[in-house]
Amino acid sequence: MKLSQLKNIVKEAVKEAIQEEMKEILIEAVRAPKQVVQEVIQPTQVKQQPLPEDKRISMRENIQNVLGGMMPGANGTLSANTQDIPLQMSGPMDTTSPNGTLPQGSVSMDQIMGLMNSKG
Repeated sequence: MKLSQLKNIVKEAVKEAIQEEMKEILIEAVRAPKQVVQEVIQPTQVKQQPLPEDKRISMRENIQNVLGGMMPGANGTLSANTQDIPLQMSGPMDTTSPNGTLPQGSVSMDQIMGLMNSKG
């Protein structure tokens, strides 16, 4: 008997043995009683610490920088008018057909740069 024939015989025997063992393991796993696991989640309360005054001031300055010229009114709400929004679009717009038109208004360079910077 050649060595390659012996290898093939051993290989086949090992393969059969593994398949039989796998069948038994799977059958045993299916028939085993199932344990029901119940998870109990207890919410933890996070105690919120007030910000120190210097951090509160710097956060307020950052928010004001982001908001730009929109300042809160007397009742605390932000006010913006149509001058803050140069491009006006209302109703359905047809920009794709041969007779279509673009909306009235203009797009500021800040808006264009904002769009270009956000795509990066």
